[in-house]
Amino acid sequence: MLKLVIFDLDGTLVDAYTAIHQSLNFTLKKLGYSKVGLDTCRRAVGWGDKTLVAKFVRPPDAADALALYRRHHKHSLLKHARVLPQVAEILSRLRAKKIKLAIASNRPLKFTNILLRHLDLKKYFAVVSCAKNRNEFKPNPLLLERIIRLLKVKKAEALYVGDMAVDVYAGKNAGIRTIAVKGGSSRLAEIRKAVPDKIISGISRLGEVL
Repeated sequence: MLKLVIFDLDGTLVDAYTAIHQSLNFTLKKLGYSKVGLDTCRRAVGWGDKTLVAKFVRPPDAADALALYRRHHKHSLLKHARVLPQVAEILSRLRAKKIKLAIASNRPLKFTNILLRHLDLKKYFAVVSCAKNRNEFKPNPLLLERIIRLLKVKKAEALYVGDMAVDVYAGKNAGIRTIAVKGGSSRLAEIRKAVPDKIISGISRLGEVL
């Protein structure tokens, strides 16, 4: 019996790619770098903001770039992030069935909470678990295992839903079932290579497979 659904955040429940892209290009422009396209930015997302920024600047500029990015991003999220279609309905339906819900994200906790509060999603989740450093990044199963332990469910009773191949690997490493959502940061070929238990075309289709 399903008792817990853990979700990734970016690309799974919310679309914050424009917000990320705006903050990244603001940072690059301030430091004298060329701007990057939205798709390039989108494919670099998923490993935390420090890793994202470091991909596009020289090492001596990394610390300044991260500070600029974070200062801009807390405002960019409020302006550009949006909830993906039918997310609120799906979360409400799962809660009505007494299924516990949680978030596991490589995004820093501060910005995850900004997103969840601004988009009125925080009320749905019993636990929000975010990576504190690179050692905790998915595919390390630590975030998922922490949630399972805190909510006192068995692994056989849990499910993880994410948009990236790294989410699938994290679920497998944690020993729980995984569903991959197309349309996020990972290409379909990358998701298929990770071999999730199920692939769905969008989060709006989740209700059909549960």
